[in-house]
Amino acid sequence: MIRSKAYAAQNKTSGLAPFELYRREPAADDVQIEILYCGVCHSDLHTARGEWPNTLYPSVPGHEIVGRVCAVGSQVRRFKVGDLAGVGCMIDSCGHCHSCAEGEEQYCENGFTGTYNGPVFGGENTYGGYSQTIVVKESFVLQIRHAADDLARVAPLLCAGITTYSPLRHWRVGPGTTVGIVGLGGLGHMGVKIAHALGATVVLFTTSPGKIADGRRLGADEVCVSTDDAQMAAYANRVDFILDTVAVPHDLDAYLSLLKRDGTLALVGAPAAPHPAGNVFNLILKRRRIAGSLIGGIRETQEMLDFCAEHRIVSDIEVIPIDYINVAYDRMLNSDVKYRFVIDMASLADA
Repeated sequence: MIRSKAYAAQNKTSGLAPFELYRREPAADDVQIEILYCGVCHSDLHTARGEWPNTLYPSVPGHEIVGRVCAVGSQVRRFKVGDLAGVGCMIDSCGHCHSCAEGEEQYCENGFTGTYNGPVFGGENTYGGYSQTIVVKESFVLQIRHAADDLARVAPLLCAGITTYSPLRHWRVGPGTTVGIVGLGGLGHMGVKIAHALGATVVLFTTSPGKIADGRRLGADEVCVSTDDAQMAAYANRVDFILDTVAVPHDLDAYLSLLKRDGTLALVGAPAAPHPAGNVFNLILKRRRIAGSLIGGIRETQEMLDFCAEHRIVSDIEVIPIDYINVAYDRMLNSDVKYRFVIDMASLADA
């Protein structure tokens, strides 16, 4: 067994503190990664604080993992010691259901195994990236083609990047389409960057006038302050696709009315309480759709990483030491970060 320092929550009120865990020795098809950086996701907070059901304690969050390969099993062919590598939200799935066969492991009918908090439908706990090392089978390890100097800013792509890339690709966003991005946070700022790189006309919808300049800097062609009724009315029936990244309950009808006929409002934000019930006529009169999207499969996640490397897309981040994590969680709740925290895992040595 491989001993590793980590940070864990012991229960929903304990906060995160130093913890020691053990990883398995690499099997024939395993890759061991020395974790250099780990992004901080709202999912980490919800899980550690027991705000989502079925948290397994002790909880070691972290599913935006980048680092350097330090050992490989005898059957590993795509990685060698010294390579840069990443691990996202999943470390396993059943491998034989319809979704897995199509490379959509995130929708595994038998439940994928999360990088932390174990299998979706229950099972042994798993420990995430707030730790020094991780061992993952090769088929769930991702190749990093960004420059090593960008590694910290690449980490959030493993969740925020793929969460926004997957629906943009699924609904065929590209040149000639007008795309709305709702919210400019950890997810939204990646949505703006990726939609822009895909060639779409990008409209950012934000409640914060103070984010107008930042939205344009990140790639938005237009910015609409969504609390201004006149500004919102100007976009009625003009938008092909809207990606809603906001993770608090809000009025979806305000955005449905902006869609053209056959337009789609895709939800990727996951609020703790339901959105208010919508007006069905906003759907049926224009054949509009409300849809949802999770992350992406391993194949699509690798595609996203390669696309972002080609287009020089990385996340806007604030690097923190591990002992700052509880403060970082509170700041996240107050939207006090532009736009993603990333932990420098070298700080674990002194934690």
